Amino acid sequence: MTDLKFCEPDDIPSEFLKYEGKISQLEVGKTGKVGLLKLKLENDSKKNRTVVTEQYSKVPLYIQKALYYDESLSNMAHLFIMSPSGGVLQGDRYRMDISLANNAVSHITTQGATRIYKMDSNYATQLININVGKDCYLEFIPDQIIPYQHSRYYQKVLLNVDPSASLIYSEIIVPGRVAMGELFSYDICYLKTIGRSIEQKIKFIDSCMLKPKNQDMNMLGILGKHTVLASVYILAKKKYVDVLNQKINSMLKNNDEIYGGSSILPDDSGLLVRMLCNSSELIKTEIYSIVRIARKEILNANFTSIRKT
Repeated sequence: MTDLKFCEPDDIPSEFLKYEGKISQLEVGKTGKVGLLKLKLENDSKKNRTVVTEQYSKVPLYIQKALYYDESLSNMAHLFIMSPSGGVLQGDRYRMDISLANNAVSHITTQGATRIYKMDSNYATQLININVGKDCYLEFIPDQIIPYQHSRYYQKVLLNVDPSASLIYSEIIVPGRVAMGELFSYDICYLKTIGRSIEQKIKFIDSCMLKPKNQDMNMLGILGKHTVLASVYILAKKKYVDVLNQKINSMLKNNDEIYGGSSILPDDSGLLVRMLCNSSELIKTEIYSIVRIARKEILNANFTSIRKT
């Protein structure tokens, strides 16, 4: 039980408190209910590549060894976060701490979608802490979140980025298992993303709380005629912000199937890109296009396809 408080966000929203209570499976905090992943990456000058220098994982979270297959960035470490459980269950508490230092360059993604399973009691949380140190570069592009019927999920993400570093982080929320007839059948999906400096000075706070049973998800001001919502956060040097904003908005205007745009974050600290459409695959393709633009501008390198089976 000692890991539970460490892995659980310290600000559980009041909307989740009514779901507190004992669950019929493994209790909250038991082995298998608390997932922990701690990861540090640094540049190794002798090997001329980014390597994992610290790693600790506790099932149901673990990570595959670093791969180096990018033709334009041979020093970039590609990492895949995996889970043998197949999804997030009621009472689960996950935490990921990811740090980059010493000019590290990495692309991190997930094995597949994050599936939030049906819940008849309690809820699930995930806390993600990302620290990108001086002159480092990170692309953290997980697959979509799929909230199943009656699921309850709170995710808090802290993006701590040095002014000289760059981070691209994305989130996708789909309406559920549409093929199973579950269209906005979940109880609540609450995502909070906070951008900060390495000294933890807040740059922005972005919250997205979806409660389909209390909201008309298709009304103007929420999702409208769309079902898939995506956000991309780009934190980079101020000199890149204007040109990235122009190029990303120009690209989005040329796609009739996606509704969205890019806006500059406070103090020119980066960009927030918000997109709506009706296809998770289409929106993932557009996110990769955004990564392609950002990587070319920041690293002057091409973006090659992510290898997933």
